[in-house]
Amino acid sequence: MPKATLLPIFDSLEWIDDLHFDKLEHQKIFIDDIQHALSFLKCYKGSVGTFDSYRREIERLLQWCLHVSNKPIKNLKREDIEDFIRFCQKPPKSWIGVKKSPRFIEIEGLRVPNPEWRPFVATISKAAHRKGEEINIKKFELSPSAVKQSFAILSTFYNYLLQEEYVFMNPVALIRQKSKFIRKQQSHSQIRRLTELQWEYIIETAQFAADKQPDKHERTFFIMTALYAMYLRISELTANERWTPKMCDFHRDHDGNWWFITVGKGNKKRQIAVSDAMLKALKRYRKYLGLSTLPSPADTAPLLSKSKGKGPITSATYVREIVQKCFDQAIVKLEEDGHSEEAESLNEATVHWLRHTGISDDVKRRPREHVRDDAGHNSSATTDKYIDVELRARHRSAKNKPILSGS
Repeated sequence: MPKATLLPIFDSLEWIDDLHFDKLEHQKIFIDDIQHALSFLKCYKGSVGTFDSYRREIERLLQWCLHVSNKPIKNLKREDIEDFIRFCQKPPKSWIGVKKSPRFIEIEGLRVPNPEWRPFVATISKAAHRKGEEINIKKFELSPSAVKQSFAILSTFYNYLLQEEYVFMNPVALIRQKSKFIRKQQSHSQIRRLTELQWEYIIETAQFAADKQPDKHERTFFIMTALYAMYLRISELTANERWTPKMCDFHRDHDGNWWFITVGKGNKKRQIAVSDAMLKALKRYRKYLGLSTLPSPADTAPLLSKSKGKGPITSATYVREIVQKCFDQAIVKLEEDGHSEEAESLNEATVHWLRHTGISDDVKRRPREHVRDDAGHNSSATTDKYIDVELRARHRSAKNKPILSGS
């Protein structure tokens, strides 16, 4: 059989039903695998994030079956899965891209596989990029957390295939020593968050910009406040297939308390307690928009409207750019005020750090069960990762320990 071209199989969620099996060329011997994988992925159409994660792992496995092992999924043994994981940990350069390319592109009105797409993408930190460093695919290596996630997703996939009676065993479950692939940690990993000074500069930068140029930056100030004060993920601020944030998602209960409703990770709906500071930011934002002080249950206006045109913001990338510009301005201000180390570390920050920071700050002053529910954590164990009091105490006790006795 001639060597197949490395092309994507599954399109984005919007186009997932448009897969034409008669156009898969050399992949035809894996049609049954692809059909079952497609059915599996459709089970997660309600959550874009979960769908994307599962598609990534299943796509890698299918590509490996097609290009490397030449075995259908139903014929893979435990040893094959181990070989696949080793392959993913250090894939060949031809499988690695230096940018996240779309899987499919449109040519003359038709969706076609993008030849620039790759199953793996090498990246560098934002700080390294600012210094002019270039991505080196030779240094690419799948992280232990990514390997752990791959195991979990593949096992779920094989359990599905078992229920469909397409396979007769789960080879992932047969790997008893996954520790040889996954590096264990003594304790939970450090939460990536902003320092108190960094957050102070960021929110003050956003407020100053909003005061000076409201037409450009009032929305920015509201976004920064909401991401921190309500621990929102960026996907919870933008409109998507499962949820469109509206003004009436802020609502008052019979006790006069304000809440915000959102649908988050795993397509889970949750209610978030709205603080007085967040309510103040909402009032300010609505005043700028020319709306009433607070929303009524009938106020179905988008929470974040497009600057040009009508309708809600649907692009998470656009919101990331807004946040990043605010970060960049805060970095400049920190440098000007002599806080070079704070400015340097802020170069690494992402939008999600705002959620982490909000949670980390709140567990210091609120019952963790309350923070857990507002954050949408499945258990208090997840919320406990944000409690750094023990780490501070451990470091404090070690700070002045001597090297020589008596010194």
